[in-house]
Amino acid sequence: MQRMRDLLRGSLARSLRELTPEDRLAAAWPVACGSALASHGEVLHLDAEDVLHIRVIGPEWFRQFLAVRSQLAADLARISGVRLSGIHFEEKGSVHPWPRPTI
Repeated sequence: MQRMRDLLRGSLARSLRELTPEDRLAAAWPVACGSALASHGEVLHLDAEDVLHIRVIGPEWFRQFLAVRSQLAADLARISGVRLSGIHFEEKGSVHPWPRPTI
């Protein structure tokens, strides 16, 4: 099973080259953390400091994501080919700290 995941990670990185960094990270998300864990988090955006912002559904999943943050950041960067300086997790329903465009 691990060899299959390694193969998928390598081929995914090559196929993502034409996408934006955020799209590459979103595509790499379920591969990096597994589909079960990935379903409890949503890629929001990549900020100017190369920090990926993830919305997490529920406090129990928030703790789970925090426990694997550094490994997840390394895996996401390797799979997507996008430079990451870290991951910021926020619980669903929290106030977004980044500026929203006005309409």
